[in-house]
Amino acid sequence: MAVASFVLGLVGLLVLNIFLGPIAIVLAGLALIRGTARRGRALLGLTLGIADLAVLASFIAADGTLSWSIAG
Repeated sequence: MAVASFVLGLVGLLVLNIFLGPIAIVLAGLALIRGTARRGRALLGLTLGIADLAVLASFIAADGTLSWSIAG
């Protein structure tokens, strides 16, 4: 679960951050509660999940929508 939260948090920075961010946070929390041996990955997944939501919030603040595009 720790590695999955890390991967989902990392991918969530690029696409589908509204879905992947919270999933990464939940998986990281579960991994930490269960006492995973990969504590660093779980913490990184938690941080990236929170960063996903921060990126989403900044895009919403910038243009007022949940979608964004590179084209401008």
